[in-house]
Amino acid sequence: MTTLSVFDVRTGGETDWINITGEVQKIVAASGAREGICVVFVPHTTAAVTINENADPDVPRDVNLALNAISPDRREFHHSEGNSAAHTKTSLVGPSITLIVTGGRLLLGTWQGIWFNEYDGPRTRKVHVRVMGE
Repeated sequence: MTTLSVFDVRTGGETDWINITGEVQKIVAASGAREGICVVFVPHTTAAVTINENADPDVPRDVNLALNAISPDRREFHHSEGNSAAHTKTSLVGPSITLIVTGGRLLLGTWQGIWFNEYDGPRTRKVHVRVMGE
């Protein structure tokens, strides 16, 4: 069985991390898949998705600080929209993740969550979730 679902995420700031674990898990449960995989894909060039700690609210802030150090906004950038740093951060983090589904649930570690990462907001974004399993 294969299902595809899409949901919107409304971001609140230029850099924003939103925990989407619950929404993705609902989609997995509704799919009826007991065993399989789940792919989460973000079809944007200035937003990404990652798995990281969901217990300490300082983790997103700290990761954003590190990404800003790696890719600060630079006046030497030529991109006319002025968001080259956001494009770079998105390239580093990535547009998709793949997770294992077992027992009808996402297989995540104790402290792991699925995070939507905004680097050029605020905006309304799309998240695509494909569940493949039996």
